[in-house]
Amino acid sequence: MKLSVDQIETMDRAALIAAWDHIFKTPVPKSLSQAFLRRFLAFEVHARRYGALPKGFVADLERRAGSVGGPSSPILNTGGRLLREWNGVTHVVEVTETGYLWDKETYPSLSAVARAITGAHWSGPRFFGLKATG
Repeated sequence: MKLSVDQIETMDRAALIAAWDHIFKTPVPKSLSQAFLRRFLAFEVHARRYGALPKGFVADLERRAGSVGGPSSPILNTGGRLLREWNGVTHVVEVTETGYLWDKETYPSLSAVARAITGAHWSGPRFFGLKATG
């Protein structure tokens, strides 16, 4: 049985299960939706016909995933200022030696400042745009 991605796109669930059995020689996991089953089979057919991911690609991804860490936010120098508009008000936070000064009060972390401004739990570095959202 030689399958193409075009054929897989038009198969019903019974045909997808038969294709799975033929390709993998194992039963289909019960929790797979028809859409996911279709995508998984299409990837496998494509990979077998044109080759899988380049050699070392998966290892490189795993290495990079393991190294995603480092500092959670940039180091802020004393005397620096952060600006954030929230609900139409521009908030200015100054970086001090002992913490972060906002509204004449010193806070131990940017998250504490963000909580004071919004009334909700926030990642301070994310709230002030120092850390990418994602």
